[in-house]
Amino acid sequence: MANITAAEVNKLRKQTGAGMMDCKKALVENDGDFEKAIDFLRKKGQKVAANRSDRDAAEGVVLSKVSDDHTFGAVIMINCETDFVAKNSDFVKYTQDVLDLAIANKAKTTDEVLALSLNGVLVKDSLVDQIGKIGEKIELGGYAVLEEASLSSYVHPGNRIASLVALNKVIDNIAEIGKDMAMQVAAMSPIAIDQSLVDQATIDHELALFRDVIRQEGKPEALVEKIAMGKLNKFFKESTLLNQDFIKGSKQSVSAHLKSFDKDLTVSNFKRFALA
Repeated sequence: MANITAAEVNKLRKQTGAGMMDCKKALVENDGDFEKAIDFLRKKGQKVAANRSDRDAAEGVVLSKVSDDHTFGAVIMINCETDFVAKNSDFVKYTQDVLDLAIANKAKTTDEVLALSLNGVLVKDSLVDQIGKIGEKIELGGYAVLEEASLSSYVHPGNRIASLVALNKVIDNIAEIGKDMAMQVAAMSPIAIDQSLVDQATIDHELALFRDVIRQEGKPEALVEKIAMGKLNKFFKESTLLNQDFIKGSKQSVSAHLKSFDKDLTVSNFKRFALA
């Protein structure tokens, strides 16, 4: 049996992120062969993954970021099982590393992210390695990108909500304006940019709920539709980004706030990820 030194164990730990005892066992089981030890640890992760496959990974880390030129951005969610792991600095760093890699390579889909190489290991395999290291179900829960003239991102403290906002043009103070818009999206969770982009299924659902409530309140049937439409307009104001009150000054809408800088300035798209 090979004589395994503390230095070798530490080297394997730094390379894989696995615990000291797991690294020592991997080296002992494989007579000090580093490559076989790494495979040993990866198989451990795959075994743990199989055992955890039916578990609910409802916690995690949500982050967003834009490229240096602010024209490409992404928001990512990597899930785990417990809040304890989600708050672990190593797990947060791992999520940030995957996002940084995705931004650098301008990955546009989840599959493209999983196929990237992170420190010599495919991201899809690194997730398995994280499972073996942490002992929880770990998965890439979401990934979305935007490309536009000017992008801004915001991550709410605690890494549970992150947003990405696209503005249609570059003007003075665009960085500050964009950050405010990203914060608006994170805080107010709009369902669309404006009412024209709300899908008909959502409109029909809301109207049906409004009609039921109005009838339960005993309002005359002749007034039900008129009152329901009034409630729908209020729903649009509260739930669509450009119609919402601007959170830093509720006396004006988001649309009015943007036009105060430039009459043509608007939000062209946004993404928002949040843990429940």
